[in-house]
Amino acid sequence: MTFREPAVLLGLALLPVAMLAYAAIQARRRREAAAFGNPALLPNIVTARPGWRRHAPAALILLALAALILAVARPQRSVAAPQRAATVVLVNDVSGSMRADDVEPDRLTAAVESAKVLVDKTPDNFRLGLVTFSDYAQQIVSPTTDRGAVNGALERMNADGGTAMGDGLARGLQSAQTPVPTQDGKGTRKLPAIIVLLSDGKNTLGGSDPLDIAQQAKAAHIPIYAIALGTQSGEVVQQDPFGFVQRIPVPPDKETLRQIARTTGGRFFEAVSAKDAEQIYNRIGTRLTSRPEKREVTVAFAGGAFVLLVAGGALSLVWFGRLPS
Repeated sequence: MTFREPAVLLGLALLPVAMLAYAAIQARRRREAAAFGNPALLPNIVTARPGWRRHAPAALILLALAALILAVARPQRSVAAPQRAATVVLVNDVSGSMRADDVEPDRLTAAVESAKVLVDKTPDNFRLGLVTFSDYAQQIVSPTTDRGAVNGALERMNADGGTAMGDGLARGLQSAQTPVPTQDGKGTRKLPAIIVLLSDGKNTLGGSDPLDIAQQAKAAHIPIYAIALGTQSGEVVQQDPFGFVQRIPVPPDKETLRQIARTTGGRFFEAVSAKDAEQIYNRIGTRLTSRPEKREVTVAFAGGAFVLLVAGGALSLVWFGRLPS
C-alpha cells in the first residue's frame, strides 16, 4: 500500500502522546478518588468494577483517530486493471545457432511454436510486430492486429548467419515507438509497449551494443522480456569446404540477456525445452491482459474511523451512561 500524501502520516506520532495523556488522566482520577475516601473500603461499597471495559471506548476512539490520519494521507492499493491497448514487438534470433537440436525438435521450431502461444494469448486490440536478426535485423511484420500475418511470418523464419542482437533490439525499439492513429483519425499517439526478445547466442555482429539499446529502452519506459533459449551443451554441426564436420558450441548468453531485462524493468527467463518456452510465452501473454493500477481506498479508512467512533460512543453510553472522556 502507498499514500498520495505520505507527509500526513507524521500525525501518527500523536497517538503515543494521546495514550500518555489518557494514562495521566486516569492516574489523576485515582489520586483524586483516594484523597476523598479509604481505598481499603471500596470492595465493601462497590460490588463490581468495569475492568477492561473502562478503557475500551477510549481504545476505539484512538483507533478511529489512527484510521482518520491514514484516510487523510490518501491510501492507495494496486489492482489489476484491463489493458486497453498496447504494442508488443517480438524480436527473434534466427542465426545459424538456432539450428541446434538440444531443444527438441530444434531451437527454431521451438521458438516458432512457443511464439504462437503468445500471439494467441495477446488481447485482440493489441498490436503485434515481428523483428528478426541474424547477420542483420529485419522488420518482418510492422505492429498490427492481424494475427494471421504474424503467425505466417513466424512459420517462414529460417536459421542462418551470425547474431546481430543489438541491431535486432534497436529495430524492435524503433518499431515499439511507432505512433498509431488515434480513434478519431485526426492524429497519432504512442501506445504502451513491451519487447519480447528471444536469443540463443552472444552478440557477434552489427553496430549496436545490446546493453546500450537496453538503456534507450529504459529511457523510453519500454520493458524487455528476455528469453535465453537452449542449453549450455548446445552444438551446431556443420561441414567446412573441405568436407570436415565441425561441432560448434552455441550456449546462450544468459548474462547479457539477464542484464537487458534488469536494466529495462522486464523479466529474464531460461528455456531449455520447447515446453519451457511455451510456458514462458503463456505467462507473458497472461501478464499483458492487465496492468497494475493504483486506486485510492480513502473511503474505506474514513468509513472505518466513523464506525470506530460510533462504537466507542455507544459502548460508553451503554456501560457508563456517558460519552467517553
